[in-house]
Amino acid sequence: MADVQAFRAYRYDLGRVGNLSDVVAPPYDVIDASLQEALYDRSPHNVVRLILNRETASDSETDNRYTRAAQTLRDWQQDGVLVQDSARSLYVYHQDFEVEGRRYTRKGFMARVRLEPFGAGRIYPHEETLAGPKADRLKLFRAAAMNLSQIFGLYPDEDGAATATLDAAVGRALPIQAVDHLGVVSKLWQVTNQQALSAISGLMGPKPIFIADGHHRYETALKYLDEKRQAGEATDPNHPANFVLMMLVSMHDPGLVILPTHRLVSGIGDIRADGLTSILAESFDLETVGVGPDASRTAWEMIEADGSQELLGFGTVADGVWQLGRFRAKELMARLAADHSAAWRSLGVAILQRVVLDQALPQAGGQPQRGQPQCAYVHLLREVNDAFAAKQCQLAVLVPPATMDHVAQIAGNLEKMPPKSTYFYPKLLSGLVFHSLKAN
Repeated sequence: MADVQAFRAYRYDLGRVGNLSDVVAPPYDVIDASLQEALYDRSPHNVVRLILNRETASDSETDNRYTRAAQTLRDWQQDGVLVQDSARSLYVYHQDFEVEGRRYTRKGFMARVRLEPFGAGRIYPHEETLAGPKADRLKLFRAAAMNLSQIFGLYPDEDGAATATLDAAVGRALPIQAVDHLGVVSKLWQVTNQQALSAISGLMGPKPIFIADGHHRYETALKYLDEKRQAGEATDPNHPANFVLMMLVSMHDPGLVILPTHRLVSGIGDIRADGLTSILAESFDLETVGVGPDASRTAWEMIEADGSQELLGFGTVADGVWQLGRFRAKELMARLAADHSAAWRSLGVAILQRVVLDQALPQAGGQPQRGQPQCAYVHLLREVNDAFAAKQCQLAVLVPPATMDHVAQIAGNLEKMPPKSTYFYPKLLSGLVFHSLKAN
């Protein structure tokens, strides 16, 4: 059973730091150098100093971004910048945002969740992980002994019982709020009502949890726990290192938005619509939509209306033409991805990768081309059209987003989805709550 618990979070004392918007930040892995500088400048207490401290030329084993983050954390705790709540709590977290002209509110709550190895319990990953980010986060875990950012988890709640329980617990209380650099409004409520806490723990117990974002940090938390146990620590099952901070959102929440991840392909030379038609003729039925940005929007609207994973949009930059391509070679996909399930093979991103990028384009004309196609990734049609106009790629491909059903089916089968299959928007803010990994 999933063990979802209330806990005593550390939080910013707004009387010390001022506006919450000035001290929060997006996850470390979407912070580039310019945003890092902007966050440093925004406040001397911005959480970027913890989750992504600056590197310096003089960094050493004893003085580096991880040790500086840990010292900053200790200083903030000692100075009362970060204060631990007195009562065990759940933290209701809503995000108000806009995508492609539509407004949404995504509702969830933050809790600590008992760690389980993947495949051994009720927590399931859906993406592959890389060694580099896990090594980076482990150094920070060791130095800070604090969950500085939350894992994003999804759970089934078709009847909305958990959300209704928390809505009732919040009532008409005013939240604390923060607005991020993208204009997303985050709202936070603390829930201490014991009846509500017990109800949520009971409701969540039998449910599976699918990790939407934060796979590297989850696996790092497992590694950190293993190290603590080997050192003779965290032997008490209620030791905080047995848990990880998680934001939990219902898979049926109306504000749960999965954006598509479109591909901008380069390294294939100039290619025109007729050439692409010839290359893909054996596996796709292609239909020309038109030329330019209006044609890309029409193609995307047709993909959305179709609702399947088999329809992709192809834009050839050399002539500005957009085509729709419907995949019809399932037997080819079965051969190219024989080690995967039928659900995995049906994904648009999987079809694009295995059939188009791995096979058709590199072998165009029966002759191997120079290297493999290279991809950049964007999520909005505006970004596709901007790259198209600037000729930043030779081929743009519109890909339908995977759905929650795909995530649940594939992850529940203990498979990992292809890279860049999902993009849950917006990202969760770091700096709203922190979970200590030290025994009280």
